Amino acid sequence: MKEAMPVLTAGTGLHETLALLTSQLRPDANHTEDMVFLRDVFSEKSLGYLMKIHEKLRQYERQSPTPILHSASSLAEDVAEELQSGPMSSEEKELLQLLTAPHLKAVLVVHDTVAQKNFDPVLPPLPDDFEDELEEESVKIVRLVKNKEPLGATIRRDENTGAVVVARIMRGGAADRSGLVHVGDELREVNGISIIHKRPDEISQILSQSQGSITLKIIPAIKEEDRLKESKVYMRALFDYIPSEDKATPCQEAGLPFMRGDILQVVSQDDPTWWQAKRVGDSNLRAGLVPSKQFQERRLAYRIKMGTLQNPKSPKRPLYDQACDKAGLRRSFRLSRKDRQNAEARLPDPSEPEFLTYEEVTRYQQKPNERPRLVVLIGSLGARINELKQKVIAENPQRYGVAVPHTTRPKKSHEKEGVEYHFVSKQMFEADAQNNKFIEHGEYKENQYGTSLEAIRSVQAKNKLCLVDVQPEALRSLRTPEFKPYVISVKPRIPESRHRRSATSPGAGEHGRITDEDLQEMRQSAILIDQQYGHLVDRVLIKEDTQSACAELKSILERLEREAFWVPVSWVRT
Repeated sequence: MKEAMPVLTAGTGLHETLALLTSQLRPDANHTEDMVFLRDVFSEKSLGYLMKIHEKLRQYERQSPTPILHSASSLAEDVAEELQSGPMSSEEKELLQLLTAPHLKAVLVVHDTVAQKNFDPVLPPLPDDFEDELEEESVKIVRLVKNKEPLGATIRRDENTGAVVVARIMRGGAADRSGLVHVGDELREVNGISIIHKRPDEISQILSQSQGSITLKIIPAIKEEDRLKESKVYMRALFDYIPSEDKATPCQEAGLPFMRGDILQVVSQDDPTWWQAKRVGDSNLRAGLVPSKQFQERRLAYRIKMGTLQNPKSPKRPLYDQACDKAGLRRSFRLSRKDRQNAEARLPDPSEPEFLTYEEVTRYQQKPNERPRLVVLIGSLGARINELKQKVIAENPQRYGVAVPHTTRPKKSHEKEGVEYHFVSKQMFEADAQNNKFIEHGEYKENQYGTSLEAIRSVQAKNKLCLVDVQPEALRSLRTPEFKPYVISVKPRIPESRHRRSATSPGAGEHGRITDEDLQEMRQSAILIDQQYGHLVDRVLIKEDTQSACAELKSILERLEREAFWVPVSWVRT
């Protein structure tokens, strides 16, 4: 028999209603997790306390109490002074101690503030003669209150009239919040100081040094711009930016510093040179200036032309991990010189400069009916990513899979087609290579090896999460809407010298002993990969040892299937 829902009366409190609702939640085979979640939320003590506070505030609002007096703090001071004027009993001493206690004095001051409704800042009176100074033009007197924050507006000198006008209003700043200052307004005075003949940098200094109340005399723009709706454009920064080191910025104080990989919400692109943006996750609501994509690209192109910015050169030695399998060959194959020439047709031309500025992104979460995202591992020297990948797959082969590579070498007696390798003829392999069916391929002991796109699709078709470890160069061909790759860069923890490391190492040099030269190569490898491919990396995994690195990798893979991540907008647009 189904239990009836208890009848709620008009006097039932909100926290009591939640308690009754929680008691009525019943397990449902199709929504077990949802029910558990709701029960946990409604049973949370802090939520119950908030509901009780809400009810008390509603009762207070309905009663509309009026204060008995508006000067409780001064009355308490008078009583304390009267008590101290003569001998005191023990009760009077206790009362005096209470009245002079800092916390009680603060409570009484707050009471008086509320009773007097003294919430607004005290502004100085307008000058008596300011109306006499007004010209025929329409003049607006604006008073702003700011603390240590910037005013949130930049100015410029009009080339035609010579007037000082507001160039831009920073979203979320004091000027923007007031709604009284607009782009194009002409600035005449700041705190009674005429700025008509002052330089913009002198005016900016006056504004930045002013604290508390700022009085501006403004001639409004003929046509004030409408306040634009806040943009929903998000960009991943592909470079570091420090406004204090940028001589081109119109106002260093208004600049927004950021690091490569930060997600920026671009709230205004009105200015083709300087965008207004906020860092996602930053508690500061005020927008800051950042160079626009077009402006930053022009600056980089100019620096390359002048020779002050060089494209990263390819290292003489391999910069990526070369962990080996039992056959002595890395599953993600290193290209020979001939293979590199063949691959040039499908990879971007390295001679052409790549301007790393911004990449437009959006939030994406894998849906139940979608193929799992491809997980791509790249590693610097000594990372041994193939070992890490194989260990994770071996622990859960039903959930994770590896793309089986192709080879032209003869099949051995213990090997099975499609398990260790796909065994194909040399003619078929070369035809597939010409048709760009491999993400990378190479030659080893006169035999060809390669990992194909179809091998990846085969794993994903089984609803398995496919892990591949590739050369960093292959990332550009894999970053497509089909695969939506999540890129993990694996770096070994490198000690300062070999004396602080074990005497032997699987990634060591000659005779299994690691040398200082090996450590230096590992450091240089990690630096070069970060410089050339760091902007394509979603996560950096520092490998202390195989066990801890394996646990961290599994945690990343689990989050990848249930959480939302930032991806390029082009990957999710239909």
